[in-house]
Amino acid sequence: MTVLAFPPSPEQDDQVLPDTQKASRPSKRKRPTLLTPPISADDPETTQILDKATYILSTEATALSQVSRLYQTDPVARAGILQAVDCITRVNAAGGKLIICGVGKSGLVGMKTVATMKSLGIGCCFMHATEAVHGDLGDIKPNDAVLFITFSGRTSELLNLLPHISEETPILAITSHMQAGTCPLLAGRRNTILLPAPVHETEESTFGVCAPTTSTTVAIAIGDMLALTVADRVHGSRTSKVFKKNHPGGAIGERTATAITPVSNASPAMSVTPPPPAPDSPVELPPPAAAL
Repeated sequence: MTVLAFPPSPEQDDQVLPDTQKASRPSKRKRPTLLTPPISADDPETTQILDKATYILSTEATALSQVSRLYQTDPVARAGILQAVDCITRVNAAGGKLIICGVGKSGLVGMKTVATMKSLGIGCCFMHATEAVHGDLGDIKPNDAVLFITFSGRTSELLNLLPHISEETPILAITSHMQAGTCPLLAGRRNTILLPAPVHETEESTFGVCAPTTSTTVAIAIGDMLALTVADRVHGSRTSKVFKKNHPGGAIGERTATAITPVSNASPAMSVTPPPPAPDSPVELPPPAAAL
């Protein structure tokens, strides 16, 4: 009987070839990957994307402009920032700290504000509302103040904390409310400070989705305003030096180190390291009184 011999398949061929021949064998041709053509400048989709992107930026810029105007003209907002700066300054002088509390996106805004406060030498820490009722309430000491960040002013996790916080502890709130009496976190409680952070139009009506965007941008700006004004009140002209001392790392730290490095054409008065004595000259030691 005649047996027909078929040529081996590529897989079988690899099994019978020596390793040296496998290495020298040309690889299989791969199918070219289909690439999506780049969007051209004249493409209608490009125009739509760019219009949407710039509209978002413009909307958030408008919100910041509106809140800036608010703190320039509104008595409640102006009184709120003055009271907040005075409160945090007193807390800092008494050895206390500002405890910032929030959940969700507002909690992330709070963490950023804490980081800014710390870099400026202001005692501050973050407390998650959920963890607070599981032991973190012990972080609140008699000389501390608590800052809530919540756009609605009625976040349930924050409301649950209030009965467990002493009436003597100042409560601050960055919220959309324009009056303390309308904010559930502040209404009916003494020793409270309102920092209004409204937006000119809702995110859902602007972008079609109620994801925190414009509101968190405004909240971050209010936190920055608070941190820098308190630092100016606490440190005065030393604010920059305090920040440089607390931020030696990263590109900012490198820039600071470069700024204080003496240059070759510096005058003798600017010299940081005195020149060493000549090798053959005696080294004069300071008298005992100077050494002390």
